[in-house]
Amino acid sequence: MLLLFFLYYGYFAIFEVIWNGQTPGKRTVRIRVIKESGRPITPSESVARNLMRIVDQLPFFYGIGIASAVISKQNKRLGDLVAGTIVVHERTLQDIKPLWEAAKNPGTVKYGSERLSPEEFALIESFLNRRDALAPDVRYRMAEQIATRIKGRLAIPPADMLSSEKLLEAIASERRAYAGYI
Repeated sequence: MLLLFFLYYGYFAIFEVIWNGQTPGKRTVRIRVIKESGRPITPSESVARNLMRIVDQLPFFYGIGIASAVISKQNKRLGDLVAGTIVVHERTLQDIKPLWEAAKNPGTVKYGSERLSPEEFALIESFLNRRDALAPDVRYRMAEQIATRIKGRLAIPPADMLSSEKLLEAIASERRAYAGYI
């Protein structure tokens, strides 16, 4: 009986720890468990969320888990509420299409966005595409970190006192205009 318990509940916890929030099933359908802050889950969080499956499964067919997902504003089951985790859909960078609007007149300000590597530009685009799904403090911190990382290679006029997020928008718009696509 103890072996079955460890196999059933350990399966989820062990795979989520060693495969960075994924089990084989989650990997197949391209979903992942992460902390609400966007960071990978820790072993203790994985164990906590998966031990709550015992309660989530009551009375039958995940009745309590479904009820908590329906009642919760973030559609979380009890395990996710206890561990402070969320389940997210994964998309490759090729799947991400910009959801933001390009600047109306991108030629007026030149930041030198052509100096950025494709990876840095992909990072900026990825942030801009998912920023609305981030908590305000996480969104602000991420914009600051990305802007700090790339400012050294850009020519930012001293009179341009944009917020980090607005700067990233302007750089992305300029790069898109420079590359010839919107």
